[in-house]
Amino acid sequence: MRYNSRMLEIIALILILVTLLAIGWLALRLGRMDTTQSQLAQLFEDKHRAMLRDVYDALNKLGDRLGSSSSEATERLRTSVAQELQTTRDAMQSLQLAQTESLAATREQVLEKLHLTLAEQGKAEQELIQTTMRNATLQLTASIEALAKTVDGRLEQIGGKVSERLDEGFKKTNETFVSVMARLATIDEAQKKIDGLTTNMVSLQELLGDKRSRGAFGEVQLEALVRNILPPTAYAMQHSFPNGSRVDCALFLPEPTGTVGVDSKFPLENYHRMYETGIAEADRLQAQRQFKADVKKHVDDIAAKYIINGHTSDGAVMFVPAEAVFAEIHAYHPDVVDYAQKQRVWIVSPTTLMAVLNTARAVLKDVETRKQVHIIKDELGKLGKEFERFDKRMQNLATHIRQAHDDVQEVHTTSQKISRRFAQIEKVELEGDPTQMALLDDSEDK
Repeated sequence: MRYNSRMLEIIALILILVTLLAIGWLALRLGRMDTTQSQLAQLFEDKHRAMLRDVYDALNKLGDRLGSSSSEATERLRTSVAQELQTTRDAMQSLQLAQTESLAATREQVLEKLHLTLAEQGKAEQELIQTTMRNATLQLTASIEALAKTVDGRLEQIGGKVSERLDEGFKKTNETFVSVMARLATIDEAQKKIDGLTTNMVSLQELLGDKRSRGAFGEVQLEALVRNILPPTAYAMQHSFPNGSRVDCALFLPEPTGTVGVDSKFPLENYHRMYETGIAEADRLQAQRQFKADVKKHVDDIAAKYIINGHTSDGAVMFVPAEAVFAEIHAYHPDVVDYAQKQRVWIVSPTTLMAVLNTARAVLKDVETRKQVHIIKDELGKLGKEFERFDKRMQNLATHIRQAHDDVQEVHTTSQKISRRFAQIEKVELEGDPTQMALLDDSEDK
């Protein structure tokens, strides 16, 4: 017990020393702080010194009390600690040596296992690579052989097709040659017909060289177009107006359009002069100016004769029988077209006149349809009444069909009951069993 108390005192002394060292180290750290905390450090140092003095006094008192026994206990403690330290040092050296040897052995074992594993993996990978290479070689060889067979087959097919195509080509060439020979014969015949047609064209040109003949040609063409498109009541040929003028064709259209005059004009002489071969440029320009003057004169005549306020429409139509002359006017003489529009005269060709006449026919048809609207309305009203009557009769028919269906279901139920009764009779289920008889009667009542 005494020894233990001494040990406790020594330990307490050591703790005090450690505390003093810690306090000193803390004071040293605090002393290194910023200059702005110097006053606080000085105060702490004063308190530290006072505490050190108190501790020193206590240690002196404790030293005086332990003076006689401290040296012996210290020596024993030093000896014991030295022995323990030596024992610990020896054990640590032995343990370190054992660990070193164990680590060396473990390292050698790990290296051996690693070498073996790497060798096995390398061998397996080498075998896998060799197997893969062999398989790839086999597949590549098979693919090359298949490709060679396919190419050979395709080449044979292509060779056969080329031969067939060559045969067909030779055959078609022969046929074409025969056809060409036949067409040459046809061309010879056509040439003869063209020669005859040329003679006829010369005759036609000679015929159209006369103004009256050209006028008659335009009137005939105009009448043919109008007759093929409009009904007889919608036009009149050689119609006379109240001012005494006579128009080639008058179109009777619904209001507000009214009567539209269509007159045929054929300015052909100067048109031919513009395109004659070997003519001088000055003569060509003179013919062009004269052609424009002819067209404007025709426009003025139509506007003056066939646009009558209160009797005709506010515009008239100038019919040019030749598409080439019409194209010349619209393509190269826009000033003439503008002049005609200002005079409210619309220049048309056979093609454009067909469009105008078709539009007029649609307008006439629309007017006739509007006149028949009340008749259509009355017929629709009658049809609506008939449909109401049809709907009522259909509802009655549906009711009868539904009733018939219900009757059929009831008849079917009765038929099933009768069939079950016959089946029970055949199985002799009613012999001497009044309960079954009662159940059968009940089922029949349902």
